[in-house]
Amino acid sequence: MDRRVRIVSVVGARPQFVKAATVSRAIAAYNETGRGSTLEEKLVHTGQHYDDNMSEVFFEELEIPRPAYNLGVGSGSHGEQTGRILERTEQVLLGEKPDLVLVYGDTNSTLAGALAAAKLHIPVAHVEAGLRSFVRAMPEEINRVLTDHISDLLFCPTPTAVTNLTREGIGRGVHRVGDVMYDSTLFYARKAASLEEDTLRRLGIAPKSFYLATVHRAENTDNQERLAGIFEAFGAIATQDCPVIVPLHPRTVKYIRQYGLRVSDAVSIIEPASYLEMVVLEKNAHKILTDSGGVQKEAYFLGVPCVTLRDETEWVETVEAGWNILAGSDQRAIVTAVNAPAPPAMPQGGVYGNGDAATRICEILAQNCIC
Repeated sequence: MDRRVRIVSVVGARPQFVKAATVSRAIAAYNETGRGSTLEEKLVHTGQHYDDNMSEVFFEELEIPRPAYNLGVGSGSHGEQTGRILERTEQVLLGEKPDLVLVYGDTNSTLAGALAAAKLHIPVAHVEAGLRSFVRAMPEEINRVLTDHISDLLFCPTPTAVTNLTREGIGRGVHRVGDVMYDSTLFYARKAASLEEDTLRRLGIAPKSFYLATVHRAENTDNQERLAGIFEAFGAIATQDCPVIVPLHPRTVKYIRQYGLRVSDAVSIIEPASYLEMVVLEKNAHKILTDSGGVQKEAYFLGVPCVTLRDETEWVETVEAGWNILAGSDQRAIVTAVNAPAPPAMPQGGVYGNGDAATRICEILAQNCIC
């Protein structure tokens, strides 16, 4: 018998909103087909990340539904922040009584949302399940592992993710659906096309004549030696004809000043870009240097060679395909990676699916008997 499936989606960071927006669009499209159960979603923004980039413009630009709840937890230690999200999410779930809670990725919001649901015996579905860096010192790794082990539905982006879960004894409820980020990159790349000419002209850069770099992970920003090595590498590769463009969060700027790091004149630090502007910059960059997991994948999807400023990555497929090189924070390793030739063949979504991951997730949510 057809019925409603009431879903509460818990998100707390900008990348999670982008993924959730992709699934929300797929939910609306699925409901229009009239097949099976109707999916009813309410979005909970935990407030884990709160900045100007989460303003009204952000929601309008990306066509993201406004959250039904904003918990406003703000910053704090990992334990403090996770505890506040858990407490406030529990109150929402007690009032909403959903059939299922949907969480994304590996933030404190992911773990707290999953714990709140599990404690209330509400099924949990995890998008981007099975990712592993195998570095337990990373808070994100703890969040991933624990969330996977209390989830009822595990939506894996790649075969590697499925294998990781199998090794941990998780087999039930596992679905390889592809990567929601591939869906969203295809969608937003089309939307960003209208901004391309204006964005490049405003920054005074031409297509394929600049490096794009992002640095935000605490393992780099909070370590003077690592951050110094990264910016020394930026200075070594930057030229007048091919500068390094760095959209930089104020927090990272603070550390650069605190450490007294010298930034080359050929390195251009700009304000954080909107998501669509970032897609424009990624698409037009000669190469990308980043410590962001999302940017690594977007580079791969857009066919731009990437150098990852970390010692490991969860997205091993991009490395195996030759489009991503792990360089860490060592200046010489970064310069060597930047100078490496690009693979001859353009990458395809392939291992990350066919761009229909969100649709497949909706079908499973509507049909699965746990709801």
